[in-house]
Amino acid sequence: MVIDDAAASDGPSASSDGPSVSSDGPRDWDASSYDRVAAPMTRWGAAVLDRLEAGDGDRVLDAGCGSGRVTELLLERSATGRVVALDASPAMIAAARARLGRFGRRVEYVQADLGRPLPIAESVDAIVSTAAFHWVPDHDAMFRHLADVLRPGGQLVAQFGGEGNIASVRAVLATLGDGWLGPAHFESVEATVRRLEAAGFSGIEAWLQPEPTEFEPGEPFETYLATVVLGAHLDRLPEGDRPAFVRAVAGRLRGPRIDYVRLNVVARRADRD
Repeated sequence: MVIDDAAASDGPSASSDGPSVSSDGPRDWDASSYDRVAAPMTRWGAAVLDRLEAGDGDRVLDAGCGSGRVTELLLERSATGRVVALDASPAMIAAARARLGRFGRRVEYVQADLGRPLPIAESVDAIVSTAAFHWVPDHDAMFRHLADVLRPGGQLVAQFGGEGNIASVRAVLATLGDGWLGPAHFESVEATVRRLEAAGFSGIEAWLQPEPTEFEPGEPFETYLATVVLGAHLDRLPEGDRPAFVRAVAGRLRGPRIDYVRLNVVARRADRD
């Protein structure tokens, strides 16, 4: 992926035993593990789709589609809509193909990095994204690349980790090992609005929304942490040390709870001159 959430799949796209690190691009993910624990991201994605104003036959880019769970909800909302399912992770694209095969030619699959120009020749009518943008280092470039493939007047509806996201997890991470907090970054509303305006978006609405999420204690919570939150950290450790690291993080939190904060965005591509 690009996806959630932390220092994960909020997306990256977005795994136990953690996404693999590539020196020349985003990390790959364990898509099957991610898909099994992705209920929070799917719930947030359904809310994103409720804000989408797409008509029958519109072509929508799912930017950071992950294993395709939200993409599937999008396709089910229209009998004629088309979707470009894009993710940086080969494993996520493969999982999305398997999940979305019944939709046939209504789906186009693109493996691409949101931080680089997108290989999409035909403009899309709208863009949706769930739990992905916080994995992209350069948001100025990302929003420009999204604007480049969105038709004038087209809608961008997104949700990703925002300022204050997983603060309790990051406080624990700061006390372990070398204190590395991970590759994700969680932006403010103000900075995001400025970047969207600079990229050519207008009618911008952006707001933070706390989404504290409870998990079943013990192994289920540790599996979620390893899959979604701690993948990059586990990649830095010998395989034998990884379970103890996950247990240490889980044990220092105040229960099986993650204090998610989502940054929601609704905007439109301004008409070009």
